[in-house]
Amino acid sequence: MKVVVVGGVAGGPSFATRFRRLNEQNEIILFERGAHISFASCALPYYLGDVITDRESLIERTPATLKRKNNIDVRVRNEVTAIDPQRQILQVTNAVSGEAYEESYDRLVLSTGARPVWPDIAGLADATNKFVLRSMSDGDYIKDYMLENQPKTVTILGAGAAGVELAENLQGGGMQVTLIDREKQVLAPYDHELAPFLTTELTKHGIKVLLETNVTEVTQQGQVVKLDDGSEVNTDMLIVVTGVQPNNELAASAGIALADDGHIIVDDQLATNVPNIYAIGDVIETTSRITGLPIPSMLSSAANRQGHLLADILNGESLKYPGFTGVSAVKVYDLTASMVGYTEQSLQAAGITDYESLFITPFDHAYFYPNAKRLNIKLIYVPSTGKILGGQFVGENGVDKRAGELSAAIAGGLTINDLPGIELPYSPPYSAPRDPLNMAGYVGINQRNQAETTVSYGDLTDSDRENGVFLDIRESGRQASGSLKPDVVIPLTTLRDLLDELPKDRTIYILYRKGLGPYNATRILAGNGFSVKIVTEK
Repeated sequence: MKVVVVGGVAGGPSFATRFRRLNEQNEIILFERGAHISFASCALPYYLGDVITDRESLIERTPATLKRKNNIDVRVRNEVTAIDPQRQILQVTNAVSGEAYEESYDRLVLSTGARPVWPDIAGLADATNKFVLRSMSDGDYIKDYMLENQPKTVTILGAGAAGVELAENLQGGGMQVTLIDREKQVLAPYDHELAPFLTTELTKHGIKVLLETNVTEVTQQGQVVKLDDGSEVNTDMLIVVTGVQPNNELAASAGIALADDGHIIVDDQLATNVPNIYAIGDVIETTSRITGLPIPSMLSSAANRQGHLLADILNGESLKYPGFTGVSAVKVYDLTASMVGYTEQSLQAAGITDYESLFITPFDHAYFYPNAKRLNIKLIYVPSTGKILGGQFVGENGVDKRAGELSAAIAGGLTINDLPGIELPYSPPYSAPRDPLNMAGYVGINQRNQAETTVSYGDLTDSDRENGVFLDIRESGRQASGSLKPDVVIPLTTLRDLLDELPKDRTIYILYRKGLGPYNATRILAGNGFSVKIVTEK
């Protein structure tokens, strides 16, 4: 059997090397239109910031290495321009010699990835100092420009993970950085509870962050960036990281089915609708492991796993791809942000409304051990079943660890109710006797238990509002939560001592606050004979 792979970097080489380890007889050819077959693309911001100084360490595999160690025929700078699925023939052009030739296949694996999106901004095409960062060649191009021109200022369009990482690394290298995004926050789709910590961390280190800002025009060959509020940013460099789109043209021309957003549709064995053609990596749409809904899987870690799995499938194993969970992490100076599964933003975009969330801020390790810091955790789950839909974590230590543990819990089908029972390693420098994930589980259980006593202010009758007593349990010095006005403020820590101030012949409505406070207040009041409910604004 002759197996041909189109595309390198993550998925393609992962498939090819695994398939060779399983099968010594089959012929394997790998085409890559770029100059490098396998490199650490996620490390490029750190390379530009001189955190990683050894360029060669980023080149994970070379054509010579793959030929010598794996007997794989790797052809860089060779672009597959067309597929004839009936004849099972590829049209290929050698970018160096200009030669056009045909190559046959028995099985074809498309790992064509994605490419940067250039925003439609007047004058951007004429800028001579503009760059994107997607490939090793892009990184080399930017590095050479910086060495030759010694730029002092850089403007980055796009405050996603790549933009934030670039901002930190270029600022660390001595440049003044302006980070611009049209969204209300950095690092969308993190939710609004988490994003402010990250914005503060960026600005604290001198990054100028401009949110809800559109670039209207670029002038003077990229030296001046004009904004929609009439202001201008002078810049020596302009780096565009405003998103990517799948490289789907080859697939489309072969009649392969595409999703509305252009990703290749595959089944649970990563096969397309065209016989003997498979696809992996950034170019595909698969299904969410959490909801079963269609979802892209645009992470290099996912591409690697898909490539490995597909090699087993094509070698005859009856395996299936379980779906994409989506686990990511990003460093923002002293903070780490990590995400698992869905956020509220992505749930709403998917049309999912049946969910509840919790937000807690436990210490990242035992509070009595030095340097304990708050770990911000948001978990989202289905109220009726406790099924975990996603989690977000921001803090200084142990962030990626908790995200990885939550991902494993999701893969194992655990619910919010199961989190308190997970045994996680404890030692004062690393955690607490009840780990933050255990604590999140306890809070989730309490929220589910109190669901019957939680009402929306909008669902209350006029009589309820007139006769009820609205109680705020915030401690002294804490700000009010939300816009509902309390009739009485009694801190939770003094509630038992001041029960006589509350009438037992009227319903007590506790104003909702994040955390355990409202639940604890309901237990105190209900245990002392009061009629009590928690009231939310939504």
